[in-house]
Amino acid sequence: MDRRTFGKLVGVGAAAIGGMSTPSASAASGTLGPIRHVTTELLKIAYHDIGPSNGKVVLLGHGWPYSPMAYAEVAPALARRGYRVIVPYLRGHGPTRFLKADTFRSGQQAAMGADMISLMDALRIRSAIFGGYDWGGRGLNVAAALWPERCTGIVSVNSYLIQNLAAAEMPDPVATEAAHWYFFYFLTERGRRALTEQTKDLAKVVWLKNSPEWRFTEKDLNDAAVMFDNPDYVDIVLHSYRHRLLAAPGDPRYDVLEAKLARQPKIVMPAVTLDGASDGSSPPTDGTASAKFFAGPRVHHVIPKAGHNLPQETPKAFVEAVLEVARLR
Repeated sequence: MDRRTFGKLVGVGAAAIGGMSTPSASAASGTLGPIRHVTTELLKIAYHDIGPSNGKVVLLGHGWPYSPMAYAEVAPALARRGYRVIVPYLRGHGPTRFLKADTFRSGQQAAMGADMISLMDALRIRSAIFGGYDWGGRGLNVAAALWPERCTGIVSVNSYLIQNLAAAEMPDPVATEAAHWYFFYFLTERGRRALTEQTKDLAKVVWLKNSPEWRFTEKDLNDAAVMFDNPDYVDIVLHSYRHRLLAAPGDPRYDVLEAKLARQPKIVMPAVTLDGASDGSSPPTDGTASAKFFAGPRVHHVIPKAGHNLPQETPKAFVEAVLEVARLR
């Protein structure tokens, strides 16, 4: 990586950027438009589709325990600039459903990446800018690394998100381990019952810990809580955290993909990576430790006051990162 490309700025530049085309009717600030559905091999995926149908596509992935509402300001802002923005509901979340009762309810990273590519195939989208954080960001990191021809640029919160399962038994710094308390809680029957019986309360605690400066409202939490009303929510969440800690096997259909991910493949397209300065889950960095995973031009920013749910907390910074990666060469 060319160090002249590697940004050393704290925060994102405030250059004004004009609109690119007439916005669609659904591009009003704070709205994602109607929920649409498309069928893939395994899922009936619910998603939002905002902006002109002929616009450059931006595919956005939400995190856990969050929802597409994380992009309620980001998506309309990009649509007003001429982009077509797709925001899916991840497997096990909201209205997305499995087609068959006997499909393995996997929350592993390869499944999340494959879902993103299947969604693009179903919508006949050849390539897109990817942007995300946490679970959705990891799925898009996987998709970008394993199917590089489908991604023209990526915005990734917390840099390289592909899990190194070979290091799953190596501890992080103790403060980070403490922030990830639920990873270990979900290995237990007690954690399963809490996720089942106290779903919203558990999410609220995670939000407070992950984003100490985010002044979210009860409405914000209620909007996200509808995501948890899914018959597969608990199984997907538990499997995600158990698999990453080697406490549960993966779905055999993803064995080949997981073998490729074990080699920690590089992301070769332009990338803008973001850290929240107040992220209680993943402490901010200067980006140097993860630089080896990015083979193309890459710029890194630390966003003041942002926590883990960065697109919802600081939507302007995320929008500017998407516009920046579209220019990056």
